[in-house]
Amino acid sequence: MKVTVNGEPLEIEEPLSVKDFLVVAKAEQPEYVTVQLNGEFVDHSGFETTTVQDGDTVEFLYFMGGGAK
Repeated sequence: MKVTVNGEPLEIEEPLSVKDFLVVAKAEQPEYVTVQLNGEFVDHSGFETTTVQDGDTVEFLYFMGGGAK
């Protein structure tokens, strides 16, 4: 199965939950990542029940805080 992760192709053997996909795709800091699947944000509570399938597009988004002096 082929999926696109942050614009790059990735082969996976079978459909995976978002939680398992984070491990397979080697997402940095999976406990803090925001996931967008086919243009829709996936709530953290749905990581175990939402499935990544053939042809899907996944984006890992990391929000950074900061401020002015």
